[in-house]
Amino acid sequence: MWGEIVEHLTLLKQNEAVHFDPERLKELYVQLGEAGAEDVVCRALEELAVRLSHTERCYREGRLPDMRKSARSLCAIADQIGMAMFSRVARDVTRCADSGDRVALAVTLARLLRIGERSLSEIWDLQDMSV
Repeated sequence: MWGEIVEHLTLLKQNEAVHFDPERLKELYVQLGEAGAEDVVCRALEELAVRLSHTERCYREGRLPDMRKSARSLCAIADQIGMAMFSRVARDVTRCADSGDRVALAVTLARLLRIGERSLSEIWDLQDMSV
């Protein structure tokens, strides 16, 4: 016998609000002008998406030093455009990798993927509203 048959299954949906610093975006627009700031933000978002995917792939392939390096680069890029929570969770991933706690790393990386996806979507939506 493989186990007990259950009639009810509860699916836990992870839904966490993301936070970013709109003041940082304003600073970019003041410093670089509208076209320059939009260029920087668009390139940063594209790079974040690529590196987030790369971070996950490195983890799945067991290349933890590369995963750590990729997660660390996410911090700097996210900070540049005011994605504070994304940056903080990426930093948490690097700490978990450094600690050697595989369970904490798996959970924190899953959170980074959720936060990253939501953050990218929300900032794209904000850009669409401002254009």
